[in-house]
Amino acid sequence: QVQLVETGGGLVQAGGSLRLSCAASGRTFTTYNMAWFRQAPGKERVFVAGLDRSGGKSFNTDSVKGRFTISRDNAKNTVALQMNSLKPEDTAVYYCAASRYSISHNYRDYDYWGQGTQVTVSS
Repeated sequence: QVQLVETGGGLVQAGGSLRLSCAASGRTFTTYNMAWFRQAPGKERVFVAGLDRSGGKSFNTDSVKGRFTISRDNAKNTVALQMNSLKPEDTAVYYCAASRYSISHNYRDYDYWGQGTQVTVSS
């Protein structure tokens, strides 16, 4: 079992930055690939960025490339999402997720989820 808790959301103006953090419980953190998803009102939950177990290989969706960076600290059981140059269309609830098998763009492939943190970008 893994419990995930996200922090760091909030309200920011367009062009600003936020850093989301996800703390994982348990001693098996390094066996999971980690990812961030987001869900805007009335829309599906979509993949934002993912990172393999070692933190050596990452994937970003096209809309955030060059602006968002995912990272993890396996010693502290945390994964972060640094978000720069934020746009109003980045507004959503952001979720941290863990997968035992692969870094997938499909939210159904993830085993554990955090409760989500709201990010609002004003224009």
